[in-house]
Amino acid sequence: MTARELSQRIRAAIGAAENPQASFAFNELALEIFAFQFSHCESYRRFCERREHRPQDITTWQEIPALPTSAFKQLNLACGEAEQVFLTSGTTQGNAQRGRHLMPDVALYRDSALAHFRRMVLPDGARPRIVGLLAGPAELPQSSLVQMVEWLRIELGEDEPEYLVGAAGFDAAVATSRLRALAAEARPLCLIGVRAPVTALLDHLRTAGEEIEFPAGTRIVETGGPKGGRTLSDAGLRRAAWDLLGVPGYYCLNEYGMTELSSQYYDDVLERRFAGSNAKRRKLAPPWLRSVAVDPETLEALPDGEKGLLRHVDLANALSVLAVQTEDLGIVTGGYLELHGRQPGAEPRGCALALAHLLEGETRR
Repeated sequence: MTARELSQRIRAAIGAAENPQASFAFNELALEIFAFQFSHCESYRRFCERREHRPQDITTWQEIPALPTSAFKQLNLACGEAEQVFLTSGTTQGNAQRGRHLMPDVALYRDSALAHFRRMVLPDGARPRIVGLLAGPAELPQSSLVQMVEWLRIELGEDEPEYLVGAAGFDAAVATSRLRALAAEARPLCLIGVRAPVTALLDHLRTAGEEIEFPAGTRIVETGGPKGGRTLSDAGLRRAAWDLLGVPGYYCLNEYGMTELSSQYYDDVLERRFAGSNAKRRKLAPPWLRSVAVDPETLEALPDGEKGLLRHVDLANALSVLAVQTEDLGIVTGGYLELHGRQPGAEPRGCALALAHLLEGETRR
């Protein structure tokens, strides 16, 4: 099978998964992708061979060897020439240590991101105006989050972009003025951004004694984004959004994703509400993304309900690396995800050993 054929197969599976009655052959597709990546990504193949995991040796997606996110800082991991390269946000070690996700077929990322966004953020079929509480593609052309927001803007038919973080940073007073003008147009908005600018906006309104009354149906989607700066807690953000923007808590959704993946988790509270349920919010992935918590020392999978490091298997990463081992702590129960922050201190021993094995194999070439 060629890369083009595999990409088309996974894109077709993503499209079919939008039908809730369709079954999804996750294990079959995951093993097929693993075999392809084993054959077409030399660095990944060497990593798998050192761990004695070959396509003929495994039968379930949980057994697919997962590369630590730190490997994306050291190696170019792709099954072909990249159409686009996305970079992680800068770290305390500087921009030279940013992870790189090379995508030979960026349409896989687009299809995955838009399909699950529509399900989780627009379950009512709304077409709100997209407003980015982040920098636009001119300032951050290699940001996977910014690219996703730009696709959403185009998908919803916006002629003019609205990105409220400029080259000089985020000016909460200027953003307030623009948002007040947009609110007066009476069309619902979808504010998307990292939590720090969302917090800065809400802090500014509270300090200034101001409010913005957004149209009914307005929603907020926020994610972690770059580290640093003050950020509100989940509960604090939802309370402030209601008090200062008139946006109910169930219209405030947190997104969990990363540059190394092509798919995202979202809070399911809005989808559940439009389905007639008021159940406690949880994070839900699309059918083509599955996760498991693993032991930090051994990297062995833990039973459902136990806290460990999160490992993700993303079929939309079909032409890069589908199995990614993170340093994020969480609990996976019945396909739902509960986040518990990051592993404190140094890189977890299991992840460090996995990376050491990979780099050792590279230096012996």
